[in-house]
Amino acid sequence: MIISGSDPYTQASFSFSNRLARLAWTCVELTLFRFSPRPLHRWRAFLLRLFGAKLGSHVHVYPGARIWAPWNLRTESYVGVADNVRIYNIAEVHLGERCVVSQGAFLCTGSHDIDSSNFQLIADSIRLGRHTWICAEVFVGPGVEIADGCVIAARAVVVKSIRDVWTVWAGNPVQYKRDRSKSSGVV
Repeated sequence: MIISGSDPYTQASFSFSNRLARLAWTCVELTLFRFSPRPLHRWRAFLLRLFGAKLGSHVHVYPGARIWAPWNLRTESYVGVADNVRIYNIAEVHLGERCVVSQGAFLCTGSHDIDSSNFQLIADSIRLGRHTWICAEVFVGPGVEIADGCVIAARAVVVKSIRDVWTVWAGNPVQYKRDRSKSSGVV
């Protein structure tokens, strides 16, 4: 999907077919998706699936969420994606069951190779585990995996994977704060 060796100042970083698909999605996102009433989660899920998203059941993506490429979005069931979330998914973003992504969070799978002469665009997937909560305005960078049950506190910056399950993290860069107890009934 990413064109290697192109000059980002004068050439596109993506194939023509990718740019055409994103144009079609943007037209739908800015009209049918964005202006749909908040309770119409099934409608927005339908539109995302129409553009290749693989979604579980009971996925609630709010109308103010921005998703760069639905075909690179995978969710399990009972996932919530709030208004003003930005999912810049050049590579796949996978949201585990009962994952919540709160207002203003930014999931970013793309970056640039600062050591290449043309700042080559690069991408790596993001995977959020089951029962995770990405709080308001958190940044999650390329290649990050967050273990099951983690809470990432508001405005944290996560650029390395978190492998410790059921833990709470905060800060820039993100740091471990404490363990999180499982509530009864969570499996």
